[in-house]
Amino acid sequence: MTTTRRTLAIAAAAILAALPAAAHDYTAGDIAIAHPWTRAAGANGNGAGFLRLTNNGSQPDRLISASSPIARTVELHTMTRDGDVMRMRPVEGIPIASGATVELRPGGFHIMMIGLTAPLQQGGRVPLTLRFEHAGTVQVELAVEAAGARAAGGHH
Repeated sequence: MTTTRRTLAIAAAAILAALPAAAHDYTAGDIAIAHPWTRAAGANGNGAGFLRLTNNGSQPDRLISASSPIARTVELHTMTRDGDVMRMRPVEGIPIASGATVELRPGGFHIMMIGLTAPLQQGGRVPLTLRFEHAGTVQVELAVEAAGARAAGGHH
């Protein structure tokens, strides 16, 4: 194989390898949404959505709500430590300062899906609509990871 062909083959392989990751990133206005994911869970139970929000704009924004057809109710939550106990509580919104990145992750901010109408099966996708104060509304898909996952598979 010639050097030119080898270089082209390597470049093509790199582009193809990047496609799945790029296909799982979204934007809403100035907000970049990276690697939305959830954990496997049973029907009638609860699930949590996680993702990374980056505000590339010059003004602050705020995630103000989320919804999904697979949950009876969807709320924005945070986890706080109260002595030796972690407590989950709903929040009115999740602020995203200009130029900042906010990570929704286990043990911190997350999107709580209450009353699942169908099981979340590992390897599947879950539709989720995010609504921002300024950036508007965008539909994303949560990749379903293993039940005990602490991060999105291969996307840290």
